[in-house]
Amino acid sequence: MAKNFAPRLAKKERKTLDLSEKLDRDLFKVSDERLLKGATLDEIHLEDITVKGQVRTKFNDESIKELAQNIQENGLIQPLVIHRNKEDSKYTLICGERRYRAMSSIELKKAPCFVLDNKTVEELMAIQFSENSSRENLHYIDQANGIYNYHQATNASERKIVAVLGISKSEVHRGLMIAKLPDEVKEAAKKFDMEKYVLVEFDAIEDEDNEEFKKEALKQICQGELVKCSQFKKLAKKWNYAPSGKKKSDSDGEELDTDALLKLMENKSKGLKIDNKTKQLLKSLMEKSQDLAVSE
Repeated sequence: MAKNFAPRLAKKERKTLDLSEKLDRDLFKVSDERLLKGATLDEIHLEDITVKGQVRTKFNDESIKELAQNIQENGLIQPLVIHRNKEDSKYTLICGERRYRAMSSIELKKAPCFVLDNKTVEELMAIQFSENSSRENLHYIDQANGIYNYHQATNASERKIVAVLGISKSEVHRGLMIAKLPDEVKEAAKKFDMEKYVLVEFDAIEDEDNEEFKKEALKQICQGELVKCSQFKKLAKKWNYAPSGKKKSDSDGEELDTDALLKLMENKSKGLKIDNKTKQLLKSLMEKSQDLAVSE
């Protein structure tokens, strides 16, 4: 049976469809609705809200002032998220400490809030982590501490944390690792805006074989002299230490570069020549893999 097709249109007559107009806007709120299920919206006195430990611990005073001015001019767009305490009907802040600080600085009395009731500690921590992680400028140290605190409070496995908090397995694993680093290291990471790579490699240093190198790395980290991947690699080279966590041996020689790899492949393939296009693809793949290794 022959199929009927719509007549072909000239390029000028074709219309561009904006798919965003076809989508239900509520789809973008599914995550928030799941986390805030059962919440009521109400205006609450700020003096009735208690601020306890939050995921975010790094605040910029200037950004708080800018936010306060914006709230004064336009009002609070995103309500706070609070939990009602059963014992005294007071409230605990779950999400929105920056907004809370900004409103307090301009002496506002009330704020619109999503009020939660009868939530478990685990549920509140998941809400807090999810809300803060979705916002920009959350430092990876704060994220790591949030993951670790949830793990400590719930004794959940890494797989369970991945499912509940909605983050990757590698983020959970590295978050737990970073959170266990000494406080002085984590404080330096935030103070000097340190690349995560430095902390990952610092943790991988084995104390027994590289005790002096680790002491020097710790010293430079705390002084803000070791903040970038390139600086760590330079220090590692000076101490004859491989960033993979294994000490270099004198017989290791230089690292295998792309050209050396291509020659090795040609030799192993019994004289089979590799064309230029394949060589370029191999080089590109190696460069990308190296970039990924550094970013990890």
